[in-house]
Amino acid sequence: MSELPLDQVLQGDCIEVLSSLPAESVDLIFADPPYNLQLQKELLRPNQTRVDRVDDKWDQFEGYAAYDAFTRAWLTACRRVLKPNGTLWAIGTYHNIHRVGAVLQDLDFWTLNEITWIKANPMPNFRGMRFANAHETLLWVQKKRGVKYRFNHHTMKALNGGKQMRSDWLLPICTGKERLKVNGEKAHSTQKPESLLFRVITSSSDPGHVVLDPFFGSGTTGAVAKRLHRRWLGIEQRPEYVELARKRIEAVVPDEYDQEIYMTHEPRRLPRLAFGRLVEMGHLPPGTELYYQKAQDKKATVRADGTLQLGAEQGTIHSLAKQLMDGPANGWLCWYYMDPTSGELEKIDLLREQVRNELYQIEE
Repeated sequence: MSELPLDQVLQGDCIEVLSSLPAESVDLIFADPPYNLQLQKELLRPNQTRVDRVDDKWDQFEGYAAYDAFTRAWLTACRRVLKPNGTLWAIGTYHNIHRVGAVLQDLDFWTLNEITWIKANPMPNFRGMRFANAHETLLWVQKKRGVKYRFNHHTMKALNGGKQMRSDWLLPICTGKERLKVNGEKAHSTQKPESLLFRVITSSSDPGHVVLDPFFGSGTTGAVAKRLHRRWLGIEQRPEYVELARKRIEAVVPDEYDQEIYMTHEPRRLPRLAFGRLVEMGHLPPGTELYYQKAQDKKATVRADGTLQLGAEQGTIHSLAKQLMDGPANGWLCWYYMDPTSGELEKIDLLREQVRNELYQIEE
């Protein structure tokens, strides 16, 4: 296959289909493989009603050896189609995630994070023989250790109320209107909530990136990817799931906002611009006075070498800010200059942004 068949659900065995796709063509992979639960007894609630558990044929293997061989095969196939800077997410429970993790390491994937999805509304342990299983584990790995990969840190921080997002995610399981049903029964036994895929896709891809799911199931990955203006590709073996996913995704109508709405502002991706550039380009010439947090009594003078003079102290915008703050400080956000146009004190960071846009022709 010469080109990637984008925005489609491909029916077939994931290992065979993956082998037909062009190499290094996918930015992000989310995999929700069979869990190999190996449940042996019917599960009943205290009132003797039957629990709708995962007992599908596709989740059953002869033993650990067969499951490990299957895992190695599909992960090897995924590795081939993943771009050098691409990342992969795999989700599972204690039944399988440790075995998946071992194979990932054997295949030279490098682990970036282990995420614990804490279920806000988990199913209780009806027999009362052990703790209720209230979480699942996601492994986030990169194809090649040390290669720069996509991580939208500031987006995750914004979604988390301005605080750095942690590796424990409290999210509800898929219930209510979101749960797909056929004739009143669950359409898919392990349907994942869209909120979970929202975090996965938003954190590690950008609009236009290709997101692949080799175990597409009910199509949650494709539905969320489409809403977030990503390209997507799903592989699913069961024809009833293929039809279910296609109908579900066809019903998704992306809004008409420009893709910029879905982009994230990540300062670390911007070209570096030293404070000295502002000095030598004449934007903050030697002798310019800068004000720490707009305080008139904390003025520093710009020197010709790009440092600041504050009384008897000389240092960078960062070192002097750190000294004044008595702790870590970002000088770009602490020092203000008098804007000759407005006559107001403005952050030097705003000036840096303007100059950087001019130099590198960065679109607003």
